[in-house]
Amino acid sequence: MSEVHVVYPVVVSALLFSIGVYGVLARRNAILVLMSVELMLNAVNLNLVAFDVWLGDRLHGGQVLTLFVIVIAAAEVGLGLAIVLAVFRTRRTVDVDRLRALAEVVRTPEPGRPDGEGAS
Repeated sequence: MSEVHVVYPVVVSALLFSIGVYGVLARRNAILVLMSVELMLNAVNLNLVAFDVWLGDRLHGGQVLTLFVIVIAAAEVGLGLAIVLAVFRTRRTVDVDRLRALAEVVRTPEPGRPDGEGAS
């Protein structure tokens, strides 16, 4: 049985992580940024499993840690998408550059209406 040398998964992992970092730094869409973070987490998972197999750990600590990372990544996706949807409902955009200010947009009231809400 031929074994794969540890260099191959490490190189693939480094490439995946680099693509993820580029996606986080270069993308303006919040959903694409979240996808890039997931790509970086998958690169870490690949490294953990590759080194676990290479070191021959009898307890498979790398694979167990990979399961924890997958669970954390799933929770991060759920929370991140909920935040993106909430921001989209209020701001009508998911462009990260336009979301720099965290303050809500203050609308001026219409003349004659103290609460500023128009007729629906």
